[in-house]
Amino acid sequence: MNTKVEKFRKSIVEMGVDAAIVFKPENRRYLSGFTGSAGYVVITEKKNLFITDFRYVQQSNKQCKGFEIIEHTNDRKIYDILNELGLKKLGFEDGFMTVSQYKDFEEKLNDVELIPLKDTLPKIRAIKDEDEINEIRKAAEIADKTFEYICGILKPGITEWEVSLEIEAFMKKNGASGTSFESIVASGIRSSLPHGIASHKVIEDGDFVTLDFGCIYNGYCSDMTRTVVIGKASDKQKEIYNIVLEAQEAALKAIKSGVTGFEADKVARDIIKEKGYGDYFGHGLGHGVGLEVHESPRLSPLGKDTLRENMVVTDEPGIYVPDFGGVRIEDLVVVKEDGCEILSKSPKHLIEL
Repeated sequence: MNTKVEKFRKSIVEMGVDAAIVFKPENRRYLSGFTGSAGYVVITEKKNLFITDFRYVQQSNKQCKGFEIIEHTNDRKIYDILNELGLKKLGFEDGFMTVSQYKDFEEKLNDVELIPLKDTLPKIRAIKDEDEINEIRKAAEIADKTFEYICGILKPGITEWEVSLEIEAFMKKNGASGTSFESIVASGIRSSLPHGIASHKVIEDGDFVTLDFGCIYNGYCSDMTRTVVIGKASDKQKEIYNIVLEAQEAALKAIKSGVTGFEADKVARDIIKEKGYGDYFGHGLGHGVGLEVHESPRLSPLGKDTLRENMVVTDEPGIYVPDFGGVRIEDLVVVKEDGCEILSKSPKHLIEL
């Protein structure tokens, strides 16, 4: 039995819809196992359908266990297949479907009411099973190996761009299918940019270097950040680094099942604020990670979600001082009943290279 499908089926039945159509790539893969680029998952009260074109019929027959595979063609389009099901209410991914797609469905389906699925699938996906956690754990291990490797090549004279290329190549050589996002390599005053993707800036002696990267392993993402200093750290660099580390580790102790995203964020934010740097921590503490590198739940001042066991989230406070530099330290963790399991194993003490 596909427990992921059954959880989703139960939710849509409770919503009162006859079926739901899913084609956001991550949601489609989550429910069906399909890794291709085109296809529709349709779940009814009793049926699991996977609808795709000629290119993916063979692939979907192999990957989509427990699904009836239906080929759509120029003569039998997706709308025709849905009309054959005699639906009255169809759930759709309102956070993914475009306006033009919505209008097509509205126009070409026969007397079918389109019902937004809202956050139904994100909430189901937020709690991982053991297989998913193991895939994320492997992705985190590759990221840790990458950080160790990168520390061996960081030196004055290398560019941020070169470091970024080394990160991507090393992760792929060690089993990753790709990066989970465009790697952030920000040095010197550019380290005050929270999302400072790699530039052609040359890394210099005395620079902070913030490295935020992750990889994809069997579809699942990792995400970690470490900040190092090239050469000897100044007193102010040490001060900022130690404040962020204190906040990050305090949040780790706070993260457990039953805590809200707001509460976890507040633990780190209060420490940074008390030290006089509250205005320099402008993003949330963290986010969920899975098939997407940013997914539910959110850990932030607006984080209303309650953390539950086997959610995978990040803990990544930071301080970013314009025209000086910044520090972020990020671990990937699994929420447990009485705490959290830390997947990111790379050292967090201030590293001077």
